[in-house]
Amino acid sequence: MSLAQATKGDMPYQVRSLYRSLLRQGGQFAAYNFREYAKRRTRDAFREHKSEPEERRVQELVQKGLKELQILKRQTVISQFYQLDRLVVEGGKQGKQTGDRGDIVRQKDQGWD
Repeated sequence: MSLAQATKGDMPYQVRSLYRSLLRQGGQFAAYNFREYAKRRTRDAFREHKSEPEERRVQELVQKGLKELQILKRQTVISQFYQLDRLVVEGGKQGKQTGDRGDIVRQKDQGWD
């Protein structure tokens, strides 16, 4: 078996692995909007090229995806430095939020009297 045949059979695995890695890395963003954008962009790009017949073009797209993954890794590390409060759509409680079952009840600031 030649190297070309071995890599050809391995290509679907590489593509799935890249897809999972991009989704997983996109989920590491601190900000909700960046997480959702990364997931949407990854899914859209893979859907757009899912029926690509040309093997060479698939290899080029995988290489481009690997570069994007490296960029995504750097960006997620940077985003970790700028932690923000969770948004309402994310659920959970942060800061001065209280309540049960994910309800949001803001505590009043006492201020200076």
